[in-house]
Amino acid sequence: MFSVKNTGNTYCYIILVVLLCIAPRFSFAQNAIIKNGQSQLIGLNTYFLEEKDKALSFDEVKNNPGFTLNNKKVLNLGLTKSSFWIKFTVVNQSNNNDFTLNIDQPNLNYVEMYSPDSNGNYYSQRKTGTNYNFFTRALAAPSFLFPLALPHKAVTYYLKVNGNTPLVIPMFVGASENVVINQRTKNILFGIYAGIIICMLLYNMFLMFSIREDKSYIWYVLHTLFVGLTQASFFGYSFEFLWPNNPWLARESVFIFTCLVSVAGIIFMQIFLNAKETIPRLNRVFLVFFALYAIIAILALTGNGVSAYKIMQPTQGTVALFILFISLKLVLDGYKQARFYLLSWFLLMIGIIIFALKDYNLVPYNNFTSTIMLSGSAAQVILLSFALADKINVFKREKEDSQALALEAAQENARIIREQNLILETKVKERTMELTASNAELNKTLIDLKEAESQLVESEKMASLGQLTAGIAHEINNPINFVTSNVNPLRRDVEMLLDAVGTIENIGLSDESVNNKKQQIEEYKEEIDFDYLKVEIAHLLKGISEGASRTAEIVKGLRIFSRLDEDDLKKADVNEGIDSTMVIVNNLLNSKIKVVKEYGNLPLIECYPGKLNQVYLNIISNAIHAIHKKYGEAGGGVLKISTSCNEKSVFVKIEDNGTGMDETTKKKIFEPFFTTKEVGEGTGLGMSIVYNTIKKHNGQIYVNSTPGVGTEFILDIPIIHEIL
Repeated sequence: MFSVKNTGNTYCYIILVVLLCIAPRFSFAQNAIIKNGQSQLIGLNTYFLEEKDKALSFDEVKNNPGFTLNNKKVLNLGLTKSSFWIKFTVVNQSNNNDFTLNIDQPNLNYVEMYSPDSNGNYYSQRKTGTNYNFFTRALAAPSFLFPLALPHKAVTYYLKVNGNTPLVIPMFVGASENVVINQRTKNILFGIYAGIIICMLLYNMFLMFSIREDKSYIWYVLHTLFVGLTQASFFGYSFEFLWPNNPWLARESVFIFTCLVSVAGIIFMQIFLNAKETIPRLNRVFLVFFALYAIIAILALTGNGVSAYKIMQPTQGTVALFILFISLKLVLDGYKQARFYLLSWFLLMIGIIIFALKDYNLVPYNNFTSTIMLSGSAAQVILLSFALADKINVFKREKEDSQALALEAAQENARIIREQNLILETKVKERTMELTASNAELNKTLIDLKEAESQLVESEKMASLGQLTAGIAHEINNPINFVTSNVNPLRRDVEMLLDAVGTIENIGLSDESVNNKKQQIEEYKEEIDFDYLKVEIAHLLKGISEGASRTAEIVKGLRIFSRLDEDDLKKADVNEGIDSTMVIVNNLLNSKIKVVKEYGNLPLIECYPGKLNQVYLNIISNAIHAIHKKYGEAGGGVLKISTSCNEKSVFVKIEDNGTGMDETTKKKIFEPFFTTKEVGEGTGLGMSIVYNTIKKHNGQIYVNSTPGVGTEFILDIPIIHEIL
């Protein structure tokens, strides 16, 4: 019999035994127990500690009681700038001790693992991540693989991680051989995906060069290229194979290529679905998305990856849903080309959703769910290619329908022609007589046309002569007015001078004493202000002389410009001819137009001087007209004339900053009767004469023009005129 006291002790012993029996369960409840070599998730067996304000030493971390137990299979620490310490304990109950830790998150910026040595002292096994070159990794793989030599006991490891993307960290522990096999399987799957992307890229590049009119192929090729680079960056393959020595690009490539693929995809959709016409209002919304992607790219390139991802995540979701909405709307509206587009985006969205759900532990984490986004992306690229092919088929059917209609019309025309031939044959003889009469009339019309052409050429010459007359009249008028305005004051001063001579003569012949005579003369000179009279006469004579000299220069310029011997080939000075032309057009210039002359040291050239002066006049007149048309009475117009030469030719460059010309106008300016001026302002023969004159000199004329910027004419005139 047990006493009460003994009974109580017995209960205590029983309770103690039970606790000792279940203690191992409690002590290893949060440990990863490895019973075989298969890779297994150890998320439920991990703790994490956030490092916010300052960097913690390993000893501080090891002794820190603030670790939090993770209750999910996949450790999801969210999007943050903080670093995290992860602690996990592995118990090896298998027959193997060669294991590997697989951190299946290629985009971690920093990963450092602390392992215990045989004495239980911890050391930093390795620092790696996208902050370091790829070759810092223990094993060459997109994921972070750390060898674990696990003894048959509980071993605790520590990891320090951070990144600029969401810290979703799937952690697997398995036999090294199985981890390698799993990684090889992923490599094969990505290789298949890459092969699909490359095939689609090359095939559609071929079509792009074959069908140059369809711009949608250009943007499809760019979109496909960026899709492949985006997925390769997301899964770590671009860092491994494309830029292993560029950590910066490894960190930012996800942001860069996500922005590029989204922009290229939107532009492709706009062109492919003809968004400007089918959805004009909704199409403007994409401008907002373009601005957001620009902000994301700027933030990423300036080292603010976390902020960039915070904007990119909702933007990507909104864009995808918006494109799905547009595609569905167009399909419902009967736009057949949107069917493949809708299906491609639907499959991509399914892949993205399943891929995201596995990060939140809502679906199992396995090779299928971790690579489903590749399948969705490949399906999208293939279906978009089918959409382009379907578009070609639509165009082909439309072309066949058009050809059928054309064939039907041709057959109908052939029938009508056969019927008409019977009628025409009976009228041929009658028409022959009429045609003979018509030929005579046409010959007369041709002669009349030639006469009309000659009259128009003469009209252009008369127009130039009128411009010449107006210019000379304007130029001569100023110095002549100066001369005529000085004549009357000079006549008055001469009359006063003659009166002074008579008065002084009378005083000199008087009987007054010499002193009285001198005094009277001095008083008279003061009365008429004799000294000023002399100065004024000299000033007036100087003005008349300058006016006469200017008139002589203008007449000389006119003589040089007109060149009565213009039908004779002779040597002439190009600079002198341009200056004489500027005298003629000086009346068209006003103080608002700045004239810049840059003359080179030119040799005399063999030419028809008068005809070349006509060329300068026509081009400069058009330049002044273009400047007036652009600036009006406001300032800012510039006319620049420069000359230069080489061993064979003289070059004359005439530039203006007027209205400029588009490509259509540039192609027509040398055609007879073509003009951009208002009715009555030009005959349309000026530039035709310019072209023919330069050709007559065996030269070349080049035109460079930009609408709204200005026009540049370059004349290439041989120094020696060779008769061809």
